[in-house]
Amino acid sequence: MKVLWISAFIALVLDQASKYYVIHVLGVSQSNPVDVLPPLLNFRYGENRGINFGLGDGVGVWVLIAIAIVICVGVLWWMWRHPQGRLANASAGLLIGGALANVLDRRLYGYVLDFLNMSCCGINNPFVFNVADIFIFAGAIGLVFFAKEDKPRKKGT
Repeated sequence: MKVLWISAFIALVLDQASKYYVIHVLGVSQSNPVDVLPPLLNFRYGENRGINFGLGDGVGVWVLIAIAIVICVGVLWWMWRHPQGRLANASAGLLIGGALANVLDRRLYGYVLDFLNMSCCGINNPFVFNVADIFIFAGAIGLVFFAKEDKPRKKGT
């Protein structure tokens, strides 16, 4: 489980550092977007007050925080009950670290700070996301591919 904790910490730190850099160093804001590799990669300021792509907008901040924490605890419990290999542990850590990074945003700002925008091939994508979202997605996909179903640990072990 050491790999899980390390990957969770790295995911959380990278997400928060990327947000700090883009907002405070590059100065990305509503009125100051930055085109990095247009149209493939652009920095656009976004406040996500919902779940994903703004879904669930209007649901209370504390409800969204509680949902994220319950999911993190559930993944941790499952990983403890069903010991996994390094790749599954790293995947779980990415998912947990990304979720906790977004929880931290909700506590600090009342919303999740998003800034990544990607478009391609004549399609203008209006949505923004953040590094934590990438880690959550990669962690979930990693668990699908790398987790193995073992018999659960017996109680008391």
